[in-house]
Amino acid sequence: MDDLRLAHVLADQADAITMSRFKAADLQVTSKPDLTPVSDADTAVEDAIRTSLSRTRPRDAVHGEERADSGWGPRRWIIDPIDGTANYVRGVPVWATLIGLMEGDEVVVGVVSAPALSRRWWASKNGGAFTGRSLLQNSRCRVSRVSDIADASLSYSSVDGWVDCGRGQQFVDLLRDCWRTRAFGDFWSYMLVAEGAVDLATEPELALHDMAAVSIVVTEAGGTFTNLNGDPGVAGPGAIATNGLLHDAMVERLSLS
Repeated sequence: MDDLRLAHVLADQADAITMSRFKAADLQVTSKPDLTPVSDADTAVEDAIRTSLSRTRPRDAVHGEERADSGWGPRRWIIDPIDGTANYVRGVPVWATLIGLMEGDEVVVGVVSAPALSRRWWASKNGGAFTGRSLLQNSRCRVSRVSDIADASLSYSSVDGWVDCGRGQQFVDLLRDCWRTRAFGDFWSYMLVAEGAVDLATEPELALHDMAAVSIVVTEAGGTFTNLNGDPGVAGPGAIATNGLLHDAMVERLSLS
C-alpha cells in the first residue's frame, strides 16, 4: 500500500473513533500541562494510528501530539489526532484529524479529515491537492488569484497570540487593510486557502503536528506556506499560508522590524 493510500486508511480509522465519541455524554476531558484540553477521543485516535503504523510501517518514526515520539530514521509520520479539540469537546463540528508524512525536513504526504463536516483534503509531493469523500470521488484544489491585500479575505484563529509574540499592532493593521476577515481557525483556515475560498491564513504559534499535513495541501494547491519570517517549511515560528501572490506582502506586514 502506498503512503497516501495508507494515510487515507488511517484517517478512516480515526473518523470512526472521533465520530463515535463526538457529543458523547460520557466523553472524558482533562487539561494538559499547557492547560489545553485533551479528550479520550484524542488519545484513542493517536493510539489506533500508532498501532496501525507499527504493523504497516514498522521502520518509520512517529511524532504525535499526545504521546512520546517513537522510532527513528528519515521517514516520520506526524499525527494530530484532533486538531480543534476545544471545538470537539463543545460540540462544534469544526475539527479534523491531521496525518502527515515527512522525509527528512520535507512533508511528502498530508491528509486532513473532518468527518463532522463530511470533508477531507489530501495531497502528495508533486501529485496535486484534492478534496472529496475518497480517492475516487474528488475535485482538485486550487488557490485564488487575488493579488492585492485590499481585495483579500483573511482567516485566523485568535488575537491574543499576536500580542504575546510582539506582533499585535502589525496583525491589527493587517485586519483593517484586508477586504474581509473571519476567524475560521485551526486546520480550516488553511484548507480554505487551498480551495481558493480565502486568500490568506496565519497563526503566531503552532506546533509541528498542527502544520505538517495542512502545509502540503496548501503548497500542492499552488499556494505558499512559510513561517512568520518567510522561511519555507514547518519549523515555525507560526505560519503564513497564502495564494502565493500575496505572500511577500503578508511577510512584510507581519515583520518585527
